[in-house]
Amino acid sequence: MKVAMIGTGFIVHEALKCINDLPIDVGAIYAKHNLQAAKQLQAQYQIPHVYSDYDQLLQETDCDVIYIGLVNTAHYSYAKKALLADKHVIIEKPFCINAKQSKEIITLAKQKHVFVFEAVRPLHTPNYQQLREDIHKIGQIKCIQCNYSQYSSRYDRYKKQDVLPALDPKFYGGALYDINVYNLNFVVSLFGKPDTVSYHANIGFNGVDTSGTVLLTYPDFYAVCTGAKDAESPAYAIIQGDHGTINLDGGANLIQGYHLCIRNQEIQDVYLNTQSNWMAHEFLDFKEMLETNNVTKMESYLEISQNVMETLDQAIATIPYGQRKQ
Repeated sequence: MKVAMIGTGFIVHEALKCINDLPIDVGAIYAKHNLQAAKQLQAQYQIPHVYSDYDQLLQETDCDVIYIGLVNTAHYSYAKKALLADKHVIIEKPFCINAKQSKEIITLAKQKHVFVFEAVRPLHTPNYQQLREDIHKIGQIKCIQCNYSQYSSRYDRYKKQDVLPALDPKFYGGALYDINVYNLNFVVSLFGKPDTVSYHANIGFNGVDTSGTVLLTYPDFYAVCTGAKDAESPAYAIIQGDHGTINLDGGANLIQGYHLCIRNQEIQDVYLNTQSNWMAHEFLDFKEMLETNNVTKMESYLEISQNVMETLDQAIATIPYGQRKQ
């Protein structure tokens, strides 16, 4: 697996740091506007090639995987070009900005017989896989509560009306797409698409959702998913059943471990993750799927991605017209 990195932002720095310790090669890096930053990363990680022309990269590179770590609105167009060039693609979350785009990308990948992945790191951890096996032990699900709130490093500038992409609705920034999407992935991956979706958000001066809570209803239970970029809270996720609970350590964005609490039984602590880097499990899983040509497994993850995108569409549609500018 040889990867071309697209972008030079925070997530690309973190991905390079992770890949540097894995049996994965990086063959190129691309930057449209900040070529100097790309050259600095090239020197730091001994990356053979730097490009400022994306079409040229796709034509010349021997990398088989394109990793897209750009602003949310760029995911669709960059992924589509890569797939048309017969490259496998890793797209940072959120997969796209709406379900129509994501469906087109998934369909194109299947037509071209290449792989496309959404980088939602917790879903690839051994802890999450074991949780899927354990969830029936807590009986009939009654309630799910998730909170991932992290005061944004960009929020102080935002309060001065200095807006960066992470809090710009034109780029589909904001709490829902950037941070609460982890909670939605966690719930939807376990239980599928909800029956109803509503989003109750704090809207900033430019129409972006700086924080908010999504209410998902299912036939027999409900889920409350809160995400904030304007305030902090300890991250947590709790699944409540009529026989017990599952309490996550550190929230649904990492799934560092969990506690299986069955009524009248000793608490079981589950810590199965083997990688210390928070992105390592997903990259190793992508590599394994590619090397074994495990299309079925890829498609199971893509079904989650599509269901989450449809849920995001429903959530954002419930913000009253005119509040969230696009």
